[in-house]
Amino acid sequence: MNCTACKKGVLSPAYLDVMLPSHACNECGGVFLRMIDYFRWQEDNENIDLVANPPVGIHAEETSTAILCPKTGVLMTKYRISKDTEHRLDFSAAANAVWMDKGEWELLKTAGLATRLNNLFTSHWQHDIHAQESSEVMRELYARRFGEHYAALSEFRAVLDAMDDKHEAIAYLMAEDPYKP
Repeated sequence: MNCTACKKGVLSPAYLDVMLPSHACNECGGVFLRMIDYFRWQEDNENIDLVANPPVGIHAEETSTAILCPKTGVLMTKYRISKDTEHRLDFSAAANAVWMDKGEWELLKTAGLATRLNNLFTSHWQHDIHAQESSEVMRELYARRFGEHYAALSEFRAVLDAMDDKHEAIAYLMAEDPYKP
C-alpha cells in the first residue's frame, strides 16, 4: 500500500507496539492500524501498562488535510482525541482502520487512551469533547464579565447547588427588600 498522508512512502508491515501489528510509512512514520488487530492485541494484553514510562518531549505530527484510506481509497473521517489537544485521528469506516501520524500513538499512551482507542470514534466521546470545550468557553466569558468577583460567585454557586431550598435562597437574594411583607 502507498501512504496517502505524505504521498511519497510505502506502507510496510511493522509493529506499532509490543506485538501490535500495523503498517508503517517508510517516509513520514505514519501508521495504518486495522481495528481487528488492535482488538486482538488488546485482548491478549489486557493487563498491559502503557503509561508506565511515558517518553519525554513527545512530538506528534498532524495531517491537517483530509486523507484517503490507503486500503479502500475512501475519504477518512477525522476524530478529536481530547479537548486538550488539536490532534485528530483519521478513521476509515470502510476498512475499520485508523491512521495515526508519527508520534500520535505515544501521545495516546501518555494520555492514557491507548487502551481505549475504539472509544475515540464514538459520538459520545466526540460530544463530551465538545461539551467540555463549551463549558470552558462559558467559564472564560463569566470570568471576564464578573472579573475579581468571579471566584466568589463560583464558590457561592456551589453552596447554592448543595442547598435543598435553593430556589427560596435565590428568591431571597433577588428580592429588593426580602424583609418587607
